Amino acid sequence: MKADFHKMIVLTAPSGAGKTTLVKHLLETYDFLDFSISACTRPRREHEIDGKDYYFFTPQEFKDKIASGGFIEYEEVYENQFYGTLKSEVNRIWESGKSIVFDIDVKGAINIKKLYKEDCLTIFVKPPSFDILVERLTNRNTETPASLKKRIARIKRELKYETRFDAVVVNDLLEVAKKEAEYLVENFILGKPFID
Repeated sequence: MKADFHKMIVLTAPSGAGKTTLVKHLLETYDFLDFSISACTRPRREHEIDGKDYYFFTPQEFKDKIASGGFIEYEEVYENQFYGTLKSEVNRIWESGKSIVFDIDVKGAINIKKLYKEDCLTIFVKPPSFDILVERLTNRNTETPASLKKRIARIKRELKYETRFDAVVVNDLLEVAKKEAEYLVENFILGKPFID
């Protein structure tokens, strides 16, 4: 079967489950993949670069983009804190002849799947357990007690979405999770199963 690079691979998970680690691994492993940079309105962290980590917008700029139809999907995660995928980003990657990898939340993943159907593979990255996930988040030390509480409530909701995705990868042993992600990508894009 001929490789089809006009496709999308969406990795989604609750915060701390390890989807970003798996996305980075896939991008390092396959040169036919490129990363879809999300847009957001949250403050830029010290190490982050606009246009590389995220496209940073003010809430008003983001709302203007929504009004002009600039997003394929977006969500207001918390009040005036938006995340979304720009149409221009999807076009940029497909015009370069590559498939797109997304690192987005569960609702965004569901919305992209609805739009692109069989051209989109959704992978839910699942933590070994809820307690381990909370421990990972706490150990990051990037949250205030109030924001951590909000995030934990959100995680509980997001874990219920697991059955709505094409595949589930349990991120217990990272090397095993990486191999499973490779298998899914190769099968989807190249039309062949991964052989070790």
